[in-house]
Amino acid sequence: MQTDVVIIGAGPAGMFAALELADKSNLKIHLIDMGRDINERKCPATITGVCEKCNPCSQMSGIGGAGTLSSGLLNLRPDIGGNLEALTGSSELSWELVRYVDNVFLKYGAPKNVYTADDEQVNELARKAAASGIRFVPIPQRHMGTDNTPRVIANFKDDLIKKGIRLFLKKKVTLIEQGKVKLDDGSDIHCSYVLAAPGRIGAAWLAEQVRKLNIPIKHGPIDIGVRVEVPAIVMDPVIEVNYDPKFHIYSKTYDDFVRTFCTNARGFVVQEVYDSTIGVNGHAMLTKKSENTNFAFLVRVNLTEPIEDTTAYGQSIAAITTTLGGGKPLLQRLGDLKQWRRSTWGRINRSNVKPTLLNVTPGDIAMAFPHRIVTDISEGLDKLDNVVPGVASSSTLLYAPEIKFYANLIQVDLKLETPVPNLFVAGDGAGLSGGIVTSAATGIIAARGILHKEGIETINYS
Repeated sequence: MQTDVVIIGAGPAGMFAALELADKSNLKIHLIDMGRDINERKCPATITGVCEKCNPCSQMSGIGGAGTLSSGLLNLRPDIGGNLEALTGSSELSWELVRYVDNVFLKYGAPKNVYTADDEQVNELARKAAASGIRFVPIPQRHMGTDNTPRVIANFKDDLIKKGIRLFLKKKVTLIEQGKVKLDDGSDIHCSYVLAAPGRIGAAWLAEQVRKLNIPIKHGPIDIGVRVEVPAIVMDPVIEVNYDPKFHIYSKTYDDFVRTFCTNARGFVVQEVYDSTIGVNGHAMLTKKSENTNFAFLVRVNLTEPIEDTTAYGQSIAAITTTLGGGKPLLQRLGDLKQWRRSTWGRINRSNVKPTLLNVTPGDIAMAFPHRIVTDISEGLDKLDNVVPGVASSSTLLYAPEIKFYANLIQVDLKLETPVPNLFVAGDGAGLSGGIVTSAATGIIAARGILHKEGIETINYS
């Protein structure tokens, strides 16, 4: 089989790369994903909170990528979920990419409303945070919703097909070679260019492929933490200022970086699966609401010699937590964690926070997490309580583990081309992004790199 461009991964990076190439060239494009079509991605976790370990994972793979069955939140800043300015070398270009990505999502049916706040509200919250040694990062955001995002992605996919993109779904690429990829059905696709954008679920696979090609790679940091659930009324005043508020904190004892991430106002905690381990995440619907709000609370972990493999470290913590939970996430009240005792259903049922995810095991997170990370979480929530009173209540619920496995950092140039000629990478799986908008932007950058090599000038790379 022969084509011009093979794109591996149909998440934001792959879809936006395909769109960019189709709109600006006559190149023949094959888009491959090991997951299912958008109408077949019926993950039980988005409804019941329970992951049934589909293979491949419906929540993490398929048309639209992992973001399709998330809350569908678009962070409209180039320095959130990655650093586009560092990739492009241009602040102007990085903002242009964010605006372009946002407009594409609007074209395919994203809600027109953007969550913003006036300067007075933002400044007041920033002052309150600064007084406690916390940085508040205001972000304009567009919320597509867990229940609405699949419709947007379906419109996007249909347009790609109209533009001549050929889709190969439920197909795994087993090997990348220069000018060729091998599929799990034994067939080969010969091509001029390969753009690998397999997403977070394909990060380990991509690392294996680039090592075989002798492309330099290094380990990046990971985030290890919990999903916090509190009564919605506790977070409402902050949500009114910023829908998904970002707070950056440094812990007192260890001076470690701790942050809030992925706030789901009146949302639901759900299970998430990585191979043999279970984790947690959060969803927020446009039409279905709970009485709680949840957010991730994450500690940044960066290892140095002699052990630098942060992914293996995070996987070991996830494995221990899964073992202690009997194949389910652990659930603990913050008050129990601070008293160094496990939670029980009796204590949880006496709390004023009723969990939205019930397929869990009450337990002791300190049995699974290192003391340092437990300390960072406890101290970080105490600091945040000065800004958001009530988040450090003894009845606050903590679900574990929530671990963000960022990919190893692959050596690329400004076009996102690797040292292997005509092999490009993009998205979360390549360690270049950490969210829907930035992932999509890296797909555009890589596609423009291909167009540049084809003699179609779109960016000055001098």
